[in-house]
Amino acid sequence: MNKYEVLGVVGEGAYGVVLKCKNKETNEIVAIKKFKETEDNEIVKKSIQREVKVLRLLRHLNIVELKEAFKRKGRIYLVFEYVERNLLEVLEASPSGLEPLYIKKTIFQLLKAIYCCHQHDIVHRDIKPENLLISNASVLKLCDFGFARSLTAQTQDLTDYVATRWYRAPELLLSYSNYDKGVDMWAIGCLLCELTDGNPLFPGENEMDQLYLIQKMLGPLTPSQQETFSKNPRFLGMKFPEISKPETLEQRYLCKLPKRAINFVKGLLKMEPSERLTCRQALKHQYFEDLPEAMEFMKELDLQIEQEKRQVSAGVNRTAQSPTSQQNVIRTKTSFKVPNYLGQQLNMQSTAYAYNIQQQDQGQQQQNQQQQSTMKKTQSIDKLIPQYKDTKVGFVSDTNKIKISGSQFSQQQFAIAKQPQSIKIQNLNIIYNSNTFNSSQKKGGAQTKK
Repeated sequence: MNKYEVLGVVGEGAYGVVLKCKNKETNEIVAIKKFKETEDNEIVKKSIQREVKVLRLLRHLNIVELKEAFKRKGRIYLVFEYVERNLLEVLEASPSGLEPLYIKKTIFQLLKAIYCCHQHDIVHRDIKPENLLISNASVLKLCDFGFARSLTAQTQDLTDYVATRWYRAPELLLSYSNYDKGVDMWAIGCLLCELTDGNPLFPGENEMDQLYLIQKMLGPLTPSQQETFSKNPRFLGMKFPEISKPETLEQRYLCKLPKRAINFVKGLLKMEPSERLTCRQALKHQYFEDLPEAMEFMKELDLQIEQEKRQVSAGVNRTAQSPTSQQNVIRTKTSFKVPNYLGQQLNMQSTAYAYNIQQQDQGQQQQNQQQQSTMKKTQSIDKLIPQYKDTKVGFVSDTNKIKISGSQFSQQQFAIAKQPQSIKIQNLNIIYNSNTFNSSQKKGGAQTKK
């Protein structure tokens, strides 16, 4: 903290305080999250680890930038770009709701941020006005990734108590241990309605009340949801009151939202998660047709979709042309993203891979030569990284056992090539700087997606 001058307190929470600071070396204004002592608090440590790992992965204009992370005297500090206010403060300044065009631009920026998350199979799980920062130029920045979770992580069961109650989807309220990206889309629908008239759409006082308010406007729970409700010990012996005067979205927002906006919200607030608009579908919705920045983004999105289709088609053709796909399977298992700071392991990996592929095609008359050569290669690899080798290719496969320290903050880059990077919580040893990280990525040939 020596290189930062504290200018004031931005906000306080249960786990610590957010400070407005100035970098003495660059005069840059930043926001620093200063956590309380975290050595004995596993919940806080896990939240910090998630936030750091996710924000290192997600680089986007509409996602707050993590500049630095460090630890001093048992406390953890996260240094972010400074953004002037959050959406809750904007709402408090306009208690009757915001202008329709401002709402549309805000929601579109949020969708772009969430699209970046979902492209990496990450759900935010805590979308609410407080977690949406707004700059003086009206640029939205999604923040607070302490509850973010990778859907490709090894642990299958997901926590149900995550999002703030008012923005929580039915499957979260019912304690589903398996849910998907639809929980973020539900929260966006709730948020849009709140921005319209300044009032939360479903301001439930508890889970039971929250479910009642949802059904009062959107209709009953689905059969599977009703079954889950009846079996949940949390709701044992409880029944919902009769809904005598249901209120539809059209009735509540008749004079406040245009028809396209209401249709958009209805697409987000489906009781059945699989029926909700995906983030990609939401970005292409008619609601945004008259937004100039949306039209430009649509062209980029269509180009990306077309490129994905070509890649899938090319992959199918390659598979069809290669009936014996042994080599492809081996390549999938052994193509790791190896960090530069592991030295010559990348070259050794390529050597081991090429060597073993060649061996599969040789005849039985060269068996003795193969065994001698295999022993030589295995010995070389054992010297490089002992105890971690795959019996098929003579190279590391259980990479989670390798402990990487230093400025990369336990960087998990040994994920299988072209697979989404999972967010696996490891021991907290934070020394992270965005400039250092980006520089090392560029040297390694990695491209950061904006």
